[in-house]
Amino acid sequence: MERLGHENVKWFVGTEVEHTPAYGKKTLFVVGIQDTVGIKEAYEKQGCEHIFFGANHTYDPKGDEELGEWTFMILPFLQDGIQCTLDIPVSQFEDFHGSGYCEYYNFIPQLRISIPFVDMWNYNTMIKIDDLDFNATNPGVWTHSLHALKDRTKFTAWSEYSNDEVIK
Repeated sequence: MERLGHENVKWFVGTEVEHTPAYGKKTLFVVGIQDTVGIKEAYEKQGCEHIFFGANHTYDPKGDEELGEWTFMILPFLQDGIQCTLDIPVSQFEDFHGSGYCEYYNFIPQLRISIPFVDMWNYNTMIKIDDLDFNATNPGVWTHSLHALKDRTKFTAWSEYSNDEVIK
């Protein structure tokens, strides 16, 4: 993800503006795989209440080794009771649950599903939460109106992201 002012950034601080359980909290946003000692120091020095891992669309591990690096980075914070979000792209959904993150009450999995040109889909457009195959892992399917999902109280304009402060 290209974001002006965020080239070669390791982490930055801001208020969580997306409407998640961490909404409004002072957040340390971690870009890619970083050193846990540095993350902890930045979190404490900045007086944060929440850590957002995979900022700027950087969570997309390729293989077991990289997946292990993400786990090594995130788990200590979950184990310390710190509220943590991980931004997970749809390409990672199927293999994600081996991490064990969802067992922690303080973990917020943010499932990122990109829908380009969202305003060009008509009023009848539906979002279907499906399964890998018929009756494979879910009890059924769910369908939701795209129009209804675009609730104004859940919307975050791009301009809301401009108040972050790059710290490293």
